[in-house]
Amino acid sequence: MTDSNLPEVQDEQLAADLFALAHPVRLAIVRHLAEADACCNKDVVTRVGLAQSTVSQHLKILVEAGLVRYTPDRQRSRYSLAPERLSALVQTFQSLANFACGCKPAPRVELRTD
Repeated sequence: MTDSNLPEVQDEQLAADLFALAHPVRLAIVRHLAEADACCNKDVVTRVGLAQSTVSQHLKILVEAGLVRYTPDRQRSRYSLAPERLSALVQTFQSLANFACGCKPAPRVELRTD
């Protein structure tokens, strides 16, 4: 992006983050984690009603994108949202949308908060 009013983000990272959310099952998982704070794989499987292997694949995509945290907990895997990453993604997308519709100049927003 060459216009100084556009946020300085890498398109590849933004696309990867949006891809991670661009599936109904992954959105359902994020919604469930938002309600449950943290839960194990079995809880997510029960909630979304899909096979454990399917849920694991969707969780893997969300974890790799950094939108969900994975914490080993004895024999269970605990998952929780990464609110700072989700917030950064929302701010970045909002600034792009605002700029695209001419609502206001886009503020500079960094996508990564690691």
